[in-house]
Amino acid sequence: MSPLHHPDSSAEHRRLVDSEARRADWKNWGPYLAERAWGTVREDYSSKGDAWRYFPHEHARSRAYRWNEDGLAGTCNRHQNACLALALWNERDPILKERLFGLTGPQGNHGEDVKEYYFYLDNVPSHAWMRMLYKYPQVEFPYRELVEGNAKRGTSDPELELADLLDDVFAEGRYFDVFVDHAKAGEDDLLCRITAHNRGPEPAPLHVLPHLWFRNTWSWGHDDRKPRLHARDDGSVEAHERHLGTRYWWSRCSTGESARHLFTENETNHARLHDAGNRSPHVKDAFHERVIDGREEAVNPDEVGTKCAAWFSATVPAGESLTVEWRFADVDHADPFADFDAIVETRRSEADEFHALLAPAGASDEERRVQRQALAGLLWTKQFYHYSVEHWIAGDPASPPPPSARLNGRNRHWRHVHCYDVISMPDKWEYPWFAAWDLAFHVVPLARIDPEWAKRQLVIFLREWYQHPNGQIPAYEWALDDVNPPVHAWACWQVYQVSREITGEADTDFLERVFHKLLLNFTWWVNRKDRDGNDIFSGGFLGLDNIAVFDRSHPPPTGGHVEQADSTGWMAMFSLNMMRIALELAQTRPPYEDVATKFFEHFLAITRAIRSMGIEKHGLWDERAGFFHDVIHLPDGRHVPLEVRSMVGLVPLFATEVLEPELLDAVPRFRRRMQWVIDNRPHWVEPVPGLLKEGSDGRRLLSLVTRPMLERILERLLDTKQFLSPHGLRGLSREHADKPFALQVDGRSHDVRYEPGESQTKMFGGNSNWRGPVWFPLNFLAIEALEAHHRYHGDDLAVELPRGSGRRVPLDEVAGDLSRRLASLFLPDPSRGGRRPCVASSELQADDPHWKDHVPFHEFFDGDDGTGLGASHQTGWTALVAELIHRHGGR
Repeated sequence: MSPLHHPDSSAEHRRLVDSEARRADWKNWGPYLAERAWGTVREDYSSKGDAWRYFPHEHARSRAYRWNEDGLAGTCNRHQNACLALALWNERDPILKERLFGLTGPQGNHGEDVKEYYFYLDNVPSHAWMRMLYKYPQVEFPYRELVEGNAKRGTSDPELELADLLDDVFAEGRYFDVFVDHAKAGEDDLLCRITAHNRGPEPAPLHVLPHLWFRNTWSWGHDDRKPRLHARDDGSVEAHERHLGTRYWWSRCSTGESARHLFTENETNHARLHDAGNRSPHVKDAFHERVIDGREEAVNPDEVGTKCAAWFSATVPAGESLTVEWRFADVDHADPFADFDAIVETRRSEADEFHALLAPAGASDEERRVQRQALAGLLWTKQFYHYSVEHWIAGDPASPPPPSARLNGRNRHWRHVHCYDVISMPDKWEYPWFAAWDLAFHVVPLARIDPEWAKRQLVIFLREWYQHPNGQIPAYEWALDDVNPPVHAWACWQVYQVSREITGEADTDFLERVFHKLLLNFTWWVNRKDRDGNDIFSGGFLGLDNIAVFDRSHPPPTGGHVEQADSTGWMAMFSLNMMRIALELAQTRPPYEDVATKFFEHFLAITRAIRSMGIEKHGLWDERAGFFHDVIHLPDGRHVPLEVRSMVGLVPLFATEVLEPELLDAVPRFRRRMQWVIDNRPHWVEPVPGLLKEGSDGRRLLSLVTRPMLERILERLLDTKQFLSPHGLRGLSREHADKPFALQVDGRSHDVRYEPGESQTKMFGGNSNWRGPVWFPLNFLAIEALEAHHRYHGDDLAVELPRGSGRRVPLDEVAGDLSRRLASLFLPDPSRGGRRPCVASSELQADDPHWKDHVPFHEFFDGDDGTGLGASHQTGWTALVAELIHRHGGR
């Protein structure tokens, strides 16, 4: 058992052990509140499915959400019955700062994007300690200027950011650093400290309004029972909710000022939005009207409601701070703040203890910082997610019926989907909804710190209220039936291995539980995505957005269909993942040996097909180019390769599995069947020489690529003029900068050009770009594949790194080098004046002492200089850097 997960290792570990054993419920409360609930599919009841315009940011403060709430630096329980979050006002803004602001997809010149500065600094799996930083300008927030300025920019221009408009403000420190620290005294005893530091040269006013409210469950015609908040004589607030029971909320301020409590209802202001009557005179946006407009009648004078704020205000001197604290508990404490400081400091020190056990020996302080903040972002991005497709399509009894077009519109084939869970999301603002293949990568670093929760995430998506009866796994709410890469089996095997490593226990019950549902998913792929039954697969865009010549989710403009190198590679990898899981189960459940044989033979079939496609001899491997390509199968029977050097052609490398001799000895029936195939079907195994010849220490290798093919591929991958960047592998070869690929169809050219930064095309909204930047998930899989090949080939196989350097190294050193290149995105670079490459283009974030130690984790990174791009805090799969530091840090 790893020291981290020994029962006596740390207080945090003991909390996790108690939670898993159901002796305690430390995870009931957490950072499960989204930062954006407006502009989502769930809240869209329009006739055309225009979610962004139907529920814009301008409506968010006034319209009650149907499905889930949002807030700033907030927390809630796992069913989001009650929410607690922060609101601020600087006496300049036209609205309270209750939630983060960003541009919608149509407003952004590169798609939707949050336009705020905030950082997730710390967290632990039980959420007994969490820390976040929000930077709040002391001038009027430029809402209109951000929208109008970005509207004037095209795809060749960079996004207009908040710092571009407020450069002098941030340079002069005219903002508040608002630190929000959450700590738990017990499972249901929550503490929060809000500390606002005035970084500016002059005193500045600040209003701090912690919020407590209930998610609206009573306005939709299903259950009209309302929870209740009311003021008490001692200056606290009492809360009653049928699931939570009775709770108490206290607050205080460092100025000694008593809280002014404001009460209203969490209900829509129909008068403002629809020029209609309100059910209650006190509505959701009442606090804006009371604090900013001074309308006392906007709030309930009886001090009751379903939404409450504790209002504190002060002028904060230059260089000083204002602190507001609150406590929310299921016990009526006589003196709720008597032990407040001690609890906060204890939880902070326990988090230090927990994270100190994670970093590898010899890791630098900066590597430890990056690892800790990456994990913090991953933990902060857990979100309560509620979406019943059937109810969403049919509408609610107390609401106007949805448009009839909805019956034949988005997600109509997924009426069984009923989500009511806390899920690991890619992002709390830009992606406040699950993405199935993203989550498969999230759980790898999550398993390192909380294997029980990582396994639970994987199981959720295979439950009957997520997975389709036909076996498909839902992709994401904008289109549940889109096709994501089939990496769920890989993730299950990864989590199983990490869990076994750190707990000392082999959870084969988990493996068996997921295996049968994964079998359904595999069958769906075979039946739906192997168009001609020849073991060559399609699948659409497969999460790689604009990487292709055209949108692969639709028929090609040439007619015919596309045979996809990446889809076929994913299915070969899926086959090997399923085979390996079956072999693990077979060691205690012998019937699984037969199932393992089925996947072994399916892998062999895909290998033959991708290399030759049987008697037609039209494979996806291009011997001349030394790379895999997509191929268009034209209506007249011709096959035209799309000679784009991209990650599409790298995916087949991921289909790699090493068979240890000890494993084969433990599954004799499988071994005999494997040998029968070798002896009696030589044409089946000819494309897999690693199966015929033992490698290092008697190992066998199953891989789509032979050693000569691997060496050809690596010539491209390790060439700095092609795939190898200072910070990992690019999504598209740099050679396409001077030699773009062009496909001429009906007088129109479909081009793919190397674009190292933001997308130059609006394909998939322009929100992400695979045509040159560095992305973590496929880099991570490439590193794993290289490590697997090294286990088989050993030091006998050495390659030039980088190409042309004359320096030859074994593949494990290549894997380590790629890991360090990826980690270097976030580490101070001495050659760049100590700036972190991901923020080096921003002088403020790179050099200012109040910014430079706060690390953002972007969606992807410039293929040349490493600048962070896309979603600003997509600490989802980018948190893989924490696992890379664990494996390769300190070297």
